[in-house]
Amino acid sequence: MTPYRTLAALAVAVAAGVALLVYAPGEPETAPAARTGLTAAWPRAQRADLPGNLRDGPIYHPGIFLDARTSVGTAPSPDGAAERLLVRNADETVRELRRRPQSGNPEFGAFTVSGEDLVWTESADGSPMEIWTARTSGGPARRLTADTGNAVFFGSQWDLVLAEGRVHWAAAAPEGRPVTEIRSVALTGGKVAVREEPGTWALTAWPWLTNGGGDQSGTSVLRNMTANRDTPVQTSGPELITCSAAWCRVLVMNGDGLARIDLMHPDGSARRRVAGSAAGAAVPDVAVLDRFELLSETGPDSDLTGTAGLLIYDLETDRTVDVSPAVDGVFSRNGVVWWATGDQDSLIWHTLDLRTV
Repeated sequence: MTPYRTLAALAVAVAAGVALLVYAPGEPETAPAARTGLTAAWPRAQRADLPGNLRDGPIYHPGIFLDARTSVGTAPSPDGAAERLLVRNADETVRELRRRPQSGNPEFGAFTVSGEDLVWTESADGSPMEIWTARTSGGPARRLTADTGNAVFFGSQWDLVLAEGRVHWAAAAPEGRPVTEIRSVALTGGKVAVREEPGTWALTAWPWLTNGGGDQSGTSVLRNMTANRDTPVQTSGPELITCSAAWCRVLVMNGDGLARIDLMHPDGSARRRVAGSAAGAAVPDVAVLDRFELLSETGPDSDLTGTAGLLIYDLETDRTVDVSPAVDGVFSRNGVVWWATGDQDSLIWHTLDLRTV
């Protein structure tokens, strides 16, 4: 199974599979949002269709897009001896940031960017996870720290958070203590700061934390680390809820399985139905840019082909946009969503910059 298919399957399984454990409250059914095509909905949005292979041959896997055509991602070297971290420019030229031997099973991941500051994690067999940075405009990569603790990532755009001149991430406390470490290091490097938060937490938009990310209970509390204030999430029954700082995704069940997907604010306000029983979450993050909920929709051939339709619900206009009928992997970071079609011999990456809608 290819890396992008594995990650997409995990995201859908977490969102849909866990929901089978809960049952729906007796809320009135509401009509689904109106649906429209991508071109009609967002005619000026920046989009691109990019070849899956680099000019020097290997398949390229994007980790983050800076715009619809410029990205940072990974590809093997042409001789297969190393894994490369590359900036892939709009004209298909590449700039190499890092290279590690394939013999060590290297992995580059958890990308984030703010302005020209790009940050990522990298790891290999026999060595601790490290955090690195580079300027997107040029210059060498720099290691910020190898003191990452037992880092816990959820495949979210918030696994690494850049704020106040520092890189922040969550880690499990040593010796199984019921505490989450919120670790950070300055973009200039130096000693890692550790803040302990009792319970199980994940980062979301700074300075917020959400609980319930690692179990089946869902989000019940948001914590503002700056104000030292907790905000309970309002529920109307046994629902599975996943929240960002601004919006919550609510999986509503009935006796036959998933009944619908709702969105609401953490205080329960502005609740609305966004999808029916055939849909699921396409990515872990709720309401990208506090506006766009990315959804997958299974079809009659999904079990056979491994593909699903990609939909985006727009909170601002209360409509659902049909993006593609059959995609193999959906990802989103930095306000850009991208997905794959084709196979290893004809892979195409498609992008949509939601910041330009």
